[in-house]
Amino acid sequence: MLLEFFPSRTMTGYIAKMFAVRIVAVLFMLVLVLQMLNLLSESGHILAAKGNGQLELLRFVALRLPQLISRFLPYSVLLATIFTLATLNTNSEVISMKAAGMSAHQILAPLFLVAAITSLATFAFNERVTVRATAALKAWQDVEYGHVPPDSDVKTNVWMQDGTNILYARMVTGRGAGMQMHDVNWYRRDPTGMVTEIVHGNDATFANPGWRLTAPVSFDVQSTRKTPLAGARIYGQQVNPAQVIVRKTDADGESLWRLTGSIDEIHAAGFRTGELDGKWWHKLSGPLSALLMPLLGAVAGFGLARSGKMFVRIVIGMALGFAYFVVDNAALAMGNFGAYTPFLAAWSPFLLFLLIGEAVLIRTEE
Repeated sequence: MLLEFFPSRTMTGYIAKMFAVRIVAVLFMLVLVLQMLNLLSESGHILAAKGNGQLELLRFVALRLPQLISRFLPYSVLLATIFTLATLNTNSEVISMKAAGMSAHQILAPLFLVAAITSLATFAFNERVTVRATAALKAWQDVEYGHVPPDSDVKTNVWMQDGTNILYARMVTGRGAGMQMHDVNWYRRDPTGMVTEIVHGNDATFANPGWRLTAPVSFDVQSTRKTPLAGARIYGQQVNPAQVIVRKTDADGESLWRLTGSIDEIHAAGFRTGELDGKWWHKLSGPLSALLMPLLGAVAGFGLARSGKMFVRIVIGMALGFAYFVVDNAALAMGNFGAYTPFLAAWSPFLLFLLIGEAVLIRTEE
């Protein structure tokens, strides 16, 4: 025994290899089917944009692929657990291992090892690949698959409150004092909320306070007359870069470290960050869900294969696994509403199903 927890080196390698191959196979199958369906639903919108063609379709596939891998890898681990243990049970290998004195936890140990490596790989993949692909795809979709400037921090269709007035930017690049707005409209409103004037500028830079519009053009709504304004003018003096971050921070499109900076900036501006705090914690707890799947699917690997209850055990294992994802999403939603603290919303499903899985395994097999 290795450390009295793992079975022999040969047995560990045999089970781990079988499990890893099934994870890759199930993930490939899920991602292939979902990618084809997603491409079919979006191809019309992509090709509708002027100048788009086959390269843009391939670009969409490349940007969507990391999202699908990240989202469905835990499901793949769950299904691979059930397939692996059901195969071992059907071939009477589980009975042989238990007859050799192995406990249920020792039989599952190679699966936990592979799942732990999968969790670490998922976290690294999310931080280095998925967040960048998500941010790029969202920015591209916001401009209806048109041209997006090559910037690492692009936000599109940003609306901000300037007292009773409104400042709108079709695209925002950069962060902090170096933030720039493009295709900007400033709407002056009367006390009743009606728009009386629209000032348009191609670009705007932060003037602290306000935003300096280059070559602004004023449109008077009542007289329907356009008037070019001489020089640059400053508008939106109650709008600061922190408001842009509050409005358009997407936790799915930011790495853990960048999201930490965004939360700090929003805190400094005096805004609530409960929803973002929950997603920050979920960036840690989410990848660990793969580590939980062998425990939840373990019920499928034990019991007599010829007793007629194998199918029932497989269904129970799948039900436990999918119930975890339902509860996880529900807890995040409760955290967004403020019913749970951010830490509790992210970690309570993991801890709950860890206890449930251990209770089922110990009661039935140990």
